[in-house]
Formats: sequence, structure tokens, C-alpha cells
Amino acid sequence: MKHFQYRVSPLLIRVKALLILVLLTSTGIAEAFQHGPLSEESVQNKAHADELYYGVPKEFVEDLKEKTFNYMWEVVDTETWQTDDRYPSRNFTSVAATGFALPSYIIGIHNQYISREEGAERTLKTLSWLWNAPQGPNEQGVTGYKGLFYHFLNYGTGTRFKTVELSTIDTGLLMAGVLTAQSYFDKENDVEREIRALADSLYLRVDWNWAMNDNETMSMGWHPEKGFIEAQWTGYNEAMVLLIQALGSPTHPIPDNSWEVWTETYLWDEFYGYEHVNFGPLFGHQYSQMFIDFRGIQDAYMKEKGIDYFENSRRATLSNRAYCMENPGNFAGYSENIWGLTASDGPANTVKNIDGEQVRFQTYTARGVASDYHNDDGTIVPTAAGGSIPFAPEETLMALYTMKEKFGDKLYTKYGFLDAFNLTFEEGGWFNKDYIGIDQGPILIQLENLESGLIWETLRKNPYIQAGLEKAGFTGGWLDFYGSNRN
Repeated sequence: MKHFQYRVSPLLIRVKALLILVLLTSTGIAEAFQHGPLSEESVQNKAHADELYYGVPKEFVEDLKEKTFNYMWEVVDTETWQTDDRYPSRNFTSVAATGFALPSYIIGIHNQYISREEGAERTLKTLSWLWNAPQGPNEQGVTGYKGLFYHFLNYGTGTRFKTVELSTIDTGLLMAGVLTAQSYFDKENDVEREIRALADSLYLRVDWNWAMNDNETMSMGWHPEKGFIEAQWTGYNEAMVLLIQALGSPTHPIPDNSWEVWTETYLWDEFYGYEHVNFGPLFGHQYSQMFIDFRGIQDAYMKEKGIDYFENSRRATLSNRAYCMENPGNFAGYSENIWGLTASDGPANTVKNIDGEQVRFQTYTARGVASDYHNDDGTIVPTAAGGSIPFAPEETLMALYTMKEKFGDKLYTKYGFLDAFNLTFEEGGWFNKDYIGIDQGPILIQLENLESGLIWETLRKNPYIQAGLEKAGFTGGWLDFYGSNRN
């Protein structure tokens, strides 16, 4: 019997090889072996051969979620429990990244990557350190002042990194994570009671009104060396969640008309076929809606426009994609499934001659496009699509899947997507070596919001968020339900 198998095995091998080649060719996968990276058409054919979720293999979605969670869980300063700004480069921790990590721990519990006890223990360590960290007006040796926190913190000590600003938006994003933890950890045990109490204390300590600096709109930050930053939060951007929390504060609220004043600075315009409130980098349309569910609730501004902020972000996402598809800058690689401009690293601060044109490339900058804004040097950022997953699931998930399949471990590795890439800058393309915490968080949180609505549902229950939305004039949908039950 063994002798018979040995004699016919070459024929069997040829037959099997032929069958496999036919199968691969029919699905477009053979192209990967014959010609290198998959074409976009082959990527889509491969996706349709598997169990699909919004047009992409469910296996990819699950892998992306778990890998990205692992970044938020593993990349942390174990002295302070604050999340690294980036990895594997290690410069400082980021309070905004910590704000994204706190709901990520909840997602880890929900998906059984970690136990509830593990998630609660990590959350308690994080909040305890934040509460006990030194605050004061000093230039160094402190973590924050008046309940706000410095943008970046030193490893180990958690004190102010160099001369960075006391940041209103980064504190707002941090507190959004803190309030998410407060609403989620609702069990009657010592750990979860302590989490709720610490979250309450941290939020109530923040002097949001001080940050208004006696103006109608809030300052972007403060330096102990020279006082408040002149730049203020005007125009539509990522500050929605900041202002909602500041309005809802029972201890240090900003003036009741602050939201109305802010919306008066919006720019409503058409861009690449979509009318919406414009803001160039996509993160401005994503960060607040990672936390607050704006579906079906409206303020006075959106009632007049006949849409809600969720729909506004959908339009912004699709206009960003439409711009990249038209590709007026003639950058390499842009297409219906390779798109997405938002804040990110870039290849270099330099000017190069590309096909007879002078192109100015940049390192970290707020890339994006809108009717009044243009910052595009050919750098594509996966989190631009990833942070918009709930707004346009088919377009965003196919973009992420295509990028992963086409570029492999140049772009998609241990913790999911590296920060950015640029196919124009050099032959073979420039691919960033770092992950960035505030780019990882939106991918994970928004993917979970699409799948289960977990973070949205959690913050719906928070009385401070409810109060802030109501003071801003929001009505309708889930907010009316929770408001009537609260009253």
C-alpha cells in the first residue's frame, strides 16, 4: 500500500496543483503569487469568498479588533498607568490616549479578551494615579492644574513633558473616558464603587469655566510661563465632547449660551458632492462621536439643517473619500479603497520634484480637506477610515481590508495598522514605523460601536453627559427617553 501511494503521488500532486491554481485564479488570489501584492479587484474577490461583514471577511474584522485592543492594553507606562503616545518609539504618555484606553478596557471585557476583574483593576489603577498626581501652577513637577491635565506626561513620574500646554481638549477626551468607566463599572463591590467615586471626583474637579478666560469661547490651553493660549475653540471640530462635558458640570460649568455661540462659528458648505458642516481632518468628525451617540438627537443648528451630527460625519467621510478618488494632487495609490486624510505622521519636512511637480511633504500635521482647508501630501492614514467605521461601514471596512491585503506587514502587524503611509514619497513607498495611541483608539472604539453600540450605550446612561446635551439644546431620540426617566 505504501509502495502504491509512492508511485502515483507525482500524478496526484500535479492534479491537486492544477485544481488549486484553477481555484485561486477564479477568486483572483493567484495574482498574489504571480504578480506580488493583490490588486483591489482581487482583494474584493477574495473578500466575497469568505464569511462577510459589510463586504469584508469577518475574520479580518475580528483580527483587527483584537490586535488593536492589544495595543491599548499592553502599551502602557506601568508606573503611572497612562497610555503611550506612540510605539515602538517611546517619548511620553498622552492623556488623550489614556482617555481612549479606558473605553478600550471595557471593549476588552465585552469581547472576553480580559476578565471584568482585570479590566476593573486596570481602570482603578489608572484613575487612582490621575487623582493622586500632583496639581498646581508650577512650571514643572506637576501633572496638571485646576483639574485639567498637561497634553503629554513624562514616563515614570507622570509630570509635565517639557513645556507642553495644559490642554483643554486632551483633558476633555480623558474625561470622556473617565465618565465612560464611571457608567460601565456599576457593580456593588469595592473595586467598582471606588472606580465610580474616583471618576466623579476627577470630573467634578475640572474647572472648565476658568478655561474660558472670560471669553465667549474656550481657550485651547494654558502655559504657566505665559498664560492662556490665544487660540480658542471656534468652528465645528473635535471639541463637541469637551463642551458637552463643560456644560454638564455641576461644579464648574461654562455659560449656558456657550453651545449657541460655538455653533454660530460653523461653516456649512458643499464639498465633493456633500453638504455638511466642514472641518478638514476627519478626526474632528470622529472623536466626539466615539463617545456620544448623536444618532437621532439634534440641537437647534442641526434641526434647521434637517440632519443630525452622525449624518454630518457620514457626509464628511464620504466627501473625504470622493476627494481622494478624484485625486487632484495626482498622488500615487489613491483610489476608491485607498483613501483617508487626517492628522498623522508623514515622511519628512522637505520638498521633492515628483514627475516635474514640486511637492511639499511634511512630518506630523493635521492632514485633511474641506471647502476652506487643504493639507494633502499623499499620506494616507488608516484611522481616517477606521474612525469613521459606523458612518459608512462598507466604504471604510473595504478600505481597511484593501490596505491590509495590498501592503501586508509593511502596514499591518502586531497591533494592527501602523499610523500612515505615502506611496509618492519614494520608490516602494514610505511606511511609518510607529503606532499612535490616538489613532488606534478610534479604530477599536468605532468598530465596537458599529457592532454592538457598547460605548454609545454606556455613556447614554451618564447623567453629566445627559445634562450637558440638554443644556446645549439637544432633544429627540434616546435623550428624550433617558430625560423623561430621570425626571
